[in-house]
Amino acid sequence: MLTVRRFLATLGPGTVWLIVFLVLPLLIVLGYSFLTRTDFGQVGLPLTAENWQRVFGYDALFEEFVPDNLLVLWRSVWVAGLSTLLCVALGYPLAFYISFQSARRKNLLLLLLIIPFWTNFLIRIYAWIIILRPFGLFPSTLAVFLGMTYAYLPFFVLPVYSSVEKVNWTLVEAAADLGATPWRAFWVAVFPQTLPGLVAGVILTFVPALGTFVVSDILGGAKAALVGNLVQNQFGQSGDWAYGSALSFLLLGVVLLGLWVYARLAGQRGLEDLV
Repeated sequence: MLTVRRFLATLGPGTVWLIVFLVLPLLIVLGYSFLTRTDFGQVGLPLTAENWQRVFGYDALFEEFVPDNLLVLWRSVWVAGLSTLLCVALGYPLAFYISFQSARRKNLLLLLLIIPFWTNFLIRIYAWIIILRPFGLFPSTLAVFLGMTYAYLPFFVLPVYSSVEKVNWTLVEAAADLGATPWRAFWVAVFPQTLPGLVAGVILTFVPALGTFVVSDILGGAKAALVGNLVQNQFGQSGDWAYGSALSFLLLGVVLLGLWVYARLAGQRGLEDLV
């Protein structure tokens, strides 16, 4: 009984925190998605599914299917996905490079990686306009990719670096003794040990990149709207909070679906410790 009480005492505060600051706000947003927008830009009764119909492309006014939102969602997914792949291509070897340095140089490189966070995010994104404009790259899709890769690269490098620091390099020696080539030794002995950090870095990069609207709005010149821009516009200029709430849950659903697929794959491959 005493053990149960200790467990509940430990679990209780965290559970209350999650309910009050995570579950309850999500339920409020979900409730808003079924309300009706009034003539004065507010929301109220009656309850309706029209907002969700609009999310999935059905225009009740003209009674036709208009897949604009789904196209924007797809664009958001592949922009976030490609930005994440760029972070992987740049950040994975960078994490190894930092790990192989001396302690003093290692701390300096990590500091340089974190220093940009000391500056306001908007200022850093606007700085890219000054860099790209002379080359005729602003505004453009390329500028969006560069800005998103720059913004989220540290979120990928840090967890991968943490995994690299824990690599057991004796396994590489064992693989080499068994006749493995350097590439084969890395693939079978090193890569699996860095997989937890790699997966964590991908999640920490892809999720915020999927919902971003600042980078695409500034560096893309608002020419290629992402789903984050749609949500921001509904809660801002349009003032349609009900429709914006439905779009928010659509975005949340895509993120949860991706995490669920990852969890399933991790479980099938015996990587439950990554979930």
